[in-house]
Amino acid sequence: MAKRIKHSIGALVFYASVVMILVAAPKAGAGPGSKYAQPPAPGQTATAKTGDSAKPSSNSQNPAASGYVGSEVCMTCHQDIYKGWEKTSHWKTTLDTNGGPSRQGCEGCHGPGAAHVAGGGDITKIFIFKEHSTKDINDRCLTCHASGTEHMNAVNSLHRQSDVSCISCHSPHHAETKEFLLVKSQPQLCYTCHLQQKPQFEMPFHHRVNEGLVQCTDCHNPHGTVGPKQVRTSAAQDAVCFKCHTDKQGPFVFEHAPVKVEGCSSCHSVHGSPNAHMMKVSNVNILCLQCHTTSSFSSVPGTPSFHNQSTFFQACTLCHAQIHGSNFDPTFFK
Repeated sequence: MAKRIKHSIGALVFYASVVMILVAAPKAGAGPGSKYAQPPAPGQTATAKTGDSAKPSSNSQNPAASGYVGSEVCMTCHQDIYKGWEKTSHWKTTLDTNGGPSRQGCEGCHGPGAAHVAGGGDITKIFIFKEHSTKDINDRCLTCHASGTEHMNAVNSLHRQSDVSCISCHSPHHAETKEFLLVKSQPQLCYTCHLQQKPQFEMPFHHRVNEGLVQCTDCHNPHGTVGPKQVRTSAAQDAVCFKCHTDKQGPFVFEHAPVKVEGCSSCHSVHGSPNAHMMKVSNVNILCLQCHTTSSFSSVPGTPSFHNQSTFFQACTLCHAQIHGSNFDPTFFK
């Protein structure tokens, strides 16, 4: 009997020890890296244990540490500019996080603003466009816009060579047009510099630019082309005129050489003219005789001797009707 009682007391002591170990285990393992760790007190930040010291988690990011403060900070001082800017397509950059803060919002163009803010608005601490050269301005804009089809030949642009910057024509903050952010609508913007073309569009026969049916940029690429006068080309790399005048394009079996070599401007004043069809001269024969002479230095056919131009043959195009090209007759009769 005494032996049985002794065995029961030993079992109770064993089970009591097991219970005490299980109760004490969670507290012993509680620590910064344990699942039993206590939550941080209000006002404290949870830290990740690295070695023997606790440091902030590597996943936390502080934009101000890299010099970028965000467009909302810019708005606190530049409210009028911000209100105009947020209506433009540039505002959409605030939603695109792929490029990081250097491609977002105000700082995407003006650079990091932390030093500018810390300096109380010191303009030397940020990129102010009007304070920089044309080259610096254009280079900054082309950081994003160089990949577009309109800017592929920016290096050949006559505007760039003439020291015209992007902000001479575009206003990122206070544009008058929703499309392309122009400081003025066409053609008034182009007339700011190209005054010699303005009276040409007021001629009796002209392209309907002032009426708004045609724009200067329909024919010219202001950002540069490989051709002269920044003239665009059609989809087939022919004269841009064929975008509208498709019936003159061909291809023809018998082509009129000037159309292929010099283009439409060899016979037509492209902006406007006092002559019908915007011809360079009022008398069609005089225009034709500029090439079709009997001179031995000319390689083109001369005027036949039976063409009495003082009577019946007063206009070459009365007979040579298909002057732009023909599929049936080498003399362009039909």
